[in-house]
Amino acid sequence: MLTSRLALFFGALMGLTASQIPEYAQQYRQRLGGAIDELQSIVAEFDAASARSGLSEQEGIARLSGNSDEFVQERGLQMSEIVQRLQKLSSQNAAMAQAGPLGRLVALATDLDPLIARRAYASYEPAVPVTSEGFILGGLGLVGGFALFHALAAPFRMIGRKRRKPATQRR
Repeated sequence: MLTSRLALFFGALMGLTASQIPEYAQQYRQRLGGAIDELQSIVAEFDAASARSGLSEQEGIARLSGNSDEFVQERGLQMSEIVQRLQKLSSQNAAMAQAGPLGRLVALATDLDPLIARRAYASYEPAVPVTSEGFILGGLGLVGGFALFHALAAPFRMIGRKRRKPATQRR
């Protein structure tokens, strides 16, 4: 009886924990959108400056990168990295937007940006998600936690049964 209560408690704890995954994903997506907005602003300013000089974005980056001044070369490398990062984050954002509720979690797991993930985790605030994905993962966590606890406790139950032999066998 105690084992069943502990298993239920463990299952409920796992269900609660699993239900937080969609909430983290939502907070990650919010940070992702903010990062995209900021990078778009930087790239737009660079593109405008390049256009004023009669250059495309790639030509502006190439001019900076080919400059003999090491400081200017570094700026060209930085702009190239910013443009690549913007493209990567925009692709991830599009994939998450097009995916269904559970598909967003798969898209998050397969193309996680480490910097955004760390920052989202650092400011993460638990919440009770009332979305379908929150209920599904909460239920899966409950069942999985309950089953895991029983599986981990099985060897101990067998040891206990061997020690407690019925009174008729003790004589």
